[in-house]
Amino acid sequence: MAGTVIGRTIVIDGELAGDEALVVHGTIKGKIEVRQRVEVAADGVVEAVIAAPQVTVHGTVVGDIFASERADLRPESQVIGNIRAPRVLIADGAAFKGSVDMGG
Repeated sequence: MAGTVIGRTIVIDGELAGDEALVVHGTIKGKIEVRQRVEVAADGVVEAVIAAPQVTVHGTVVGDIFASERADLRPESQVIGNIRAPRVLIADGAAFKGSVDMGG
């Protein structure tokens, strides 16, 4: 996937916005709003609201997820927050605390 990669030792505190896909290995606190997909890697920590067409979580998210197409919580993920997306996949083994809104 082409786009921006946030490395393991990088910490961003604030708002992150753009048109590219984003892969998070480090830590982001604040808000993420991108027009492509967001992937939180297994070693990634996001303490922020995420807004993107597609959001895939392998790591940790504390905050709400707004996905206009799909939200995918993988088996090793830990998510505390609400999810709003038309398609939501919560894999067996994922830790999730919050609510899911798939309404139109």
